[in-house]
Amino acid sequence: MFAISGATIGVRRRLDLFGVLVLSFAASTAGGVARDLLIGAVPPVALIDWRYLAASAAAGLITFYRFQLVDRLEQPVLISDAAGLSLFAVTGALKALSFGLGPVSCILLGMLTGIGGGMLRDILVARIPMVLRAELYAIAALVGAGVTVIGVHLELPRVPVIVAGALSCFTLRFMAIRYGWRLPIAEHRETETPHE
Repeated sequence: MFAISGATIGVRRRLDLFGVLVLSFAASTAGGVARDLLIGAVPPVALIDWRYLAASAAAGLITFYRFQLVDRLEQPVLISDAAGLSLFAVTGALKALSFGLGPVSCILLGMLTGIGGGMLRDILVARIPMVLRAELYAIAALVGAGVTVIGVHLELPRVPVIVAGALSCFTLRFMAIRYGWRLPIAEHRETETPHE
């Protein structure tokens, strides 16, 4: 679903087909690539497994040629995006754990895996990344990764821990979408400069 979000932004910004495909690939893989580079899992799996490129290209092509259909599915796409965020945050944290990193690092890398693609997507189209202004996006990823890492460190059964981590992230993100929950926004008032 991250690939569709990237492609959707590309179409709305009137990029050509190549630009849409680039945004699709960046949105779906940048978080995992950044995580892999930081933990030393090189080359990153998204760059050596052809299925990552194929999936993002398919999503990009569908969005490019059938944009009206994708655009009408905005609410389902947001829900799918929340599910993708949950999956990426949990798997990112688990991969960091498998490389022997400490709990805080694993939680942060889980969050990065979930939000990295969206951040790169927004930077490529010169807008403030959504994760810095949307309804509890990065916070939801942080919570999901945190639940997963804490559960693993407490040596709880792996499958329930993964499910709990994913559900906590998805639930928080879904509720934020539904009710518009967000963190406080900085208020800055321009002060008048006294005349000389």
